Amino acid sequence: MMHSVQKITPCLWFNGNAEAAARLYTEIFPNSKIGQILRYGEEGKEIHGQEPGSVLTVAFELDGQTFTGLNGGPLFQFSEAISFQVNCETQDEVDHYWTQLSQGGPPEAQQCGWLKDRFGVSWQIVPTIMVKLLGDPDPVKAQRVMKAMMGMKKIDIAEIKRAYAG
Repeated sequence: MMHSVQKITPCLWFNGNAEAAARLYTEIFPNSKIGQILRYGEEGKEIHGQEPGSVLTVAFELDGQTFTGLNGGPLFQFSEAISFQVNCETQDEVDHYWTQLSQGGPPEAQQCGWLKDRFGVSWQIVPTIMVKLLGDPDPVKAQRVMKAMMGMKKIDIAEIKRAYAG
């Protein structure tokens, strides 16, 4: 059971695989858990069209951030217009999240630290040092970092630092 209700909770619309997504994400992120799972009933079947007993929503928490997964059907799909940033301190963290989240996702959706997972959700795996270097007051250094990042799929921190140093 989750302890408090977060003021704003992202709700992700899935087509029958909200529970599978929540289970995958809670395995990948530390301090994560599955919360309450609500199921469709007979009532409203003519509108929702879902099988009674199937998962309606699943509450889950990823490292302290609460989410709701909703099995709403095929009407809406995910797009890159919404993504989740995963801030990483080390290359090991970048590698972990990139490997786990990109598995089964489309390789053509991988660019500049962005990826799509097997459910179509977009993620940005962001080394915190990259953001710092991109914001450097020296525009020449910052632009070298930008150029290096633009040529990458998964971000390589050592390569970003080399670009920054010139």
